[in-house]
Formats: sequence, structure tokens, C-alpha cells
Amino acid sequence: MPEHYVIDGVDQRVDAGTTGTELFADRRDVVALRVDGELRDLATDLGALPAGATVESVTIGSPDGLAILRHSTAHVLAQAVQQVNPDAKLGIGPPITDGFYYDFDVETPFTPEDLKALEKAMQRIVKEGQTFVRRVVTDDEARAELAAEPYKLELIGLKGGGADAAAEGAGVEVGAGELTIYDNVRRGGEVVWKDLCRGPHLPSTRLIANGFQLMRSAAAYWRGSEKNPQLQRIYGTAWPTKDELRAHLERLAEAERRDHRRLGTELDLFSFPDEIGSGLAVFHPKGGIIRNEMEEYSRRKHIEAGYSFVNTPHITKARLFETSGHLDWYADGMYPPMHLDEEIDEEGNVRRAGQDYYLKPMNCPMHILVYRSRGRSYRELPLRMFEFGTVYRYEKSGVIHGLTRARGFTQDDAHIFASREQMRSEIGAALTFVLDLLRDYGLNDFYLELSTKNPEKFVGSDELWEEATETLRAVAVESGLELVADPGGAAFYGPKISVQAKDAIGRTWQMSTVQLDLNLPELFDLEYTAPDGSRQRPVMIHRALFGSIERFFAVLLEHYAGAFPAWLAPVQVLAVPVAEPFNDYLADVVAQLRARGVRAELDDSDDRFNKKIRNATKEKVPFVLIAGGEDAEAGAVSFRYRDGEQRNGVPVSEAIEIILAAIASREQV
Repeated sequence: MPEHYVIDGVDQRVDAGTTGTELFADRRDVVALRVDGELRDLATDLGALPAGATVESVTIGSPDGLAILRHSTAHVLAQAVQQVNPDAKLGIGPPITDGFYYDFDVETPFTPEDLKALEKAMQRIVKEGQTFVRRVVTDDEARAELAAEPYKLELIGLKGGGADAAAEGAGVEVGAGELTIYDNVRRGGEVVWKDLCRGPHLPSTRLIANGFQLMRSAAAYWRGSEKNPQLQRIYGTAWPTKDELRAHLERLAEAERRDHRRLGTELDLFSFPDEIGSGLAVFHPKGGIIRNEMEEYSRRKHIEAGYSFVNTPHITKARLFETSGHLDWYADGMYPPMHLDEEIDEEGNVRRAGQDYYLKPMNCPMHILVYRSRGRSYRELPLRMFEFGTVYRYEKSGVIHGLTRARGFTQDDAHIFASREQMRSEIGAALTFVLDLLRDYGLNDFYLELSTKNPEKFVGSDELWEEATETLRAVAVESGLELVADPGGAAFYGPKISVQAKDAIGRTWQMSTVQLDLNLPELFDLEYTAPDGSRQRPVMIHRALFGSIERFFAVLLEHYAGAFPAWLAPVQVLAVPVAEPFNDYLADVVAQLRARGVRAELDDSDDRFNKKIRNATKEKVPFVLIAGGEDAEAGAVSFRYRDGEQRNGVPVSEAIEIILAAIASREQV
């Protein structure tokens, strides 16, 4: 008897025994099913499903389809590795953003030549058109079949293990339900390889043929813990078509060209001296100009928005971070303490006990002390405090990455103390404020992410967390921007909205954050006097625009590929005389520009004219002013823009106004 199902939104009756493969035989792009919200293989027998089940097709280009494609490609990689090296032991191989990886226990690390050989082995597997066949097994059956795979045996013991099973990609192998093995089967029915896996997988390896490539190898600890053995990880990427693969590789090449570490050196903006230490940057004069412009514009906007500036020290006694909870929940990210102030007499007796001091990883506890320094009235609320506060976080050496992941950086940190009645409007105003400022810096494509409570890492009651989370959700929805969930991603003291911004080449960066904190005011016993004379608890809103100045600097540097808009450019105008006799003429133009606040320079070096133009192009100067005999006689200059366009015979006074207007507009030229 045919059963009744809802298939892609349409009521249909399907004969018993019909598979998804048969149902979507005319849809080459369908690679899996979603049954009542759960992903299943396309070969799933619909007749075994409950009557009335909702069945949706999953296409290879959808987010779920891409993950299935990439996870299936990871299986093909693992099969190829064990073909080439039968002694290799299997770790895990999950899909990741734009690709996949697989971990292996091998005697020697993989070389680039090894990756090329593995790609060829993968191509042979793909051409065979092997199918991925799912089998349900018992724990004992799985242990017997995978007896030679110690890491798989460990994963079998994690089945249903919640967070442990999901850690470092292990969730793709085992989950809360039944245990399954996937066989790779040739057309004649021969099983040639198998792996412990939850699935689902592609119907055939042939669907991988269009676009995959192995990218690199690296060392990685088993399940992400340094206490575990070190394995070798191979990264790859996979796409539905060759064109999409080529486009992805071009994006990677463009990202490499825009790498802020490379541009920082080429444009002489900043460096990381070994003598200072890993993850600690120094800004050179040109980088300092850009940073100062970023900060000054932000300061001006904060003053206009009613923020008060505060300043706090770089170190503090341990007690402050004990009260805030940072030493309970964040100690691994803090530098070790400095034990100071101990006094010992001549006999070696401790006359005065010392205390532990910490470099601050956050500014918020110190801003709380500013609030608590005296009694507060409802008339002072909302109280908006702002600081460019330098903080220090002990990032592991393996995750430090230029300015985007540093050990010392300056946050543009604001903390707003408000009443319960004010908190929703203040959050809305803070979100609007940061979005408007990000647009001023040239970022315009946003969505929002709502990070909610980590059930294993939080302070306060469930009721306070629920209130804070729903308040943030309501404000985010009102903004009209897309809202994406980030379960468990909140800090220990409260949920947050983060602004995700796309740059010029489509990459997403987490930018500004707005956090609603109902817990630290409790821990520090903060109060204000209400209109009726009662003592009330304020709420606290944590808000960062840049996140860190250093990281935002890196994002803008890559977004603009070093060609900053004129208002941020370290040198806004470079004057280049056609020959030495016109140096004085252009020097006078430069003096006029400087008098109007423009960062202008004269290239009066001995270099030939063409080399001077090449140098200006290399340094990505927004405006190059050129003058020769005709220009000097006419009181004019010639404009040369960054894209090579040239405009001749512009009167000096008009040229100055054009430059000033471009700087004031903050737009790219």
C-alpha cells in the first residue's frame, strides 16, 4: 500500500520500498534527504519511515549538501591514504568551512609530493563510482571490525557522550543514536574500505569528480588536546563544480595578496619584533597615522553619542578578577600572576604578605569600580563609559595570527550602566551606533549572530539569562538584519549580539559586539537610588566597536588591500615634479595642502620621474599631483589617481578643494 508523505512541501503517496534515489531520479543535484529535520542518505527506504513524515530534498549546493560533499571527500582521502600506506591509523575527518580535513597517525609527516600522489589515488577512487553504504552495528561488532584502529575504538566509547563526542569534530563519527559504519562499495559489490561514521554521504564518489583539491598538511593533536598524541592532518576543499573550485582558489589567492601581515611589511605599517615577543605589535609612523585617524574619528562619534571617557591601569590585584569570575572561567587566557609587595626581614621572616597582580584581559571589572566609586542616582543613568583600554591575553603560540589574534591589543571598550526600563532602548541605540560607525569605515554588508549561554560555563540564574537573551533577540529582530544562532557561544556573564561583516572579497569577520550582563552587577553588588528612594540594581551593557583596534586595522587593511580611502591614508597626496626645476612650485602646493590639514609630501629625490610614479603606485597613495612647465605657467597641476587615470591642467585652488572634499567624504577614490 502506498504511504502518505509530505515531499518538498507537497502531499504525495509513495509505494513501499521506494528509496530517495528512485524518488528523485530526475534530480541530479539531490544528494540526500531531510526527514522530519534529520539528514538521511538518498538511499533511505521511504517505506520504512512513519506515515506522514516530512521529506525534503537536499541539493549538493545547499549548506547541508556542501557539508555532505566535503565529508564524503574526506572519506575518499582516508581511503587513498590507507591504499598508499596500509599502516596509517585513522583519526576523524569532519567537514569545515569551505572544505574538510582528516587526521592520520603515520610515522612521517606528509610532504607536498605526498599530497599530489594522494590526489591521484583519490581521482582513481572517484572514477570507480563507489557507493557509500550505511550499516548499523553494535558496539561489539564495531570493535571487532575496527580492532586495528585505536582512535576509532576510543570514539566507540563516546557514543551518546554529549560534549565529549562532539569535541574536535568527533560528532561526525558517533552521536547520541545508533552506531553505524559506512562501506565503500565498488560496482560489482566488493567492499574496498570502511569507516565509522554517522553520515549521511553522497550516493556515489562520482559526484566528487567535479571539484576537489588537497591544500596542505599540518600537525594536530588528537581531539584537540595537547595531552593526546600528535597526528598529521590533511586539509582539502571540495565544490560541486570545477568553476566553483577555481573561484574558491582565486579567492584564496586574492586573500593571500591581501594578507595584512604581508601588506604591513610592504607598506611599512607595523612589525612584530622578536625582542618584544610573539603576538605583540609595534606600529610604525605610517601605521600610527592610520591608527590615530581611526581612534580620533571614533572618539568624536562617542562624544556626540553621550559617552564619558575613563582610563584604567594595565594591571590589578587578583581579588578583582576573583570577584568578576574571570579567574574561575578565564584563567587559561590570562598571563601568569606577578607576586609583588612582599616584605621580608633580615631573618627571612615575612613581615608583609605579598599579593598576586594580573595583566588585565578585560576592562569591564575596572569600569565597574568606576561606577561603584560613589553612590549613583537614577538621574545619572544611562551612564556610558568608554575607554581605549589595552588588554593582554595569553594566546597559545599556535593560534597567534598577526594583528587578528594577538597577545596584547587595545579595545575600544564601552560599558553602559542602565535601569531595567532603559536596557532595551540602550541596546538598540548601541547596535545602531556601531552599525553606523562601521559603515563610516567602509563596511556595509552585515548580519547578526546571537550567542547564547554555554550550559557548562556561566554565572547567575537561568531566569536572568533568559531575560537577557530574549531582550537581545528582540532588538536584533527589530534591526531588520538577518539573525543567526550561535548556541553556547556567550561569555560566562551574559549573552551577546555580534555584528558579522563581509569584506570586499566576501569573507565574513566578527566585528562589534553588544552584550547584556545581568550578572556582574550582582557579583559586585552595584546599586543606584531610584526615584522612590529605593536601592535598585542596574544592568550592564558591554559594547565594543572595533573589538580591538589592532584587529580592526587588519580587517580594513585587507578589505582595502592597503589602498585606504583618503581620510585614512598615511600619505594623502604625493607631489611629483616632472623634473628638478619644478620642485619649488610643487613644494608651495604641498605647503598649501598642509596648511589645510592634508598629509602631503613632496618627492624631491634624485629618482627618475617614472620611478617616482611607480613608487607612489606601490605605496598606494590616493592622489599624485604632477607638475611640469605648462602646469607651472598655468598655476595648475595634473592629477594621477590610483587606478592610473589622469586629469591634466587642474588649477591649484580647484585641486585642493577636490582633495579636501574626497577626504571629508570618507569614500574610496
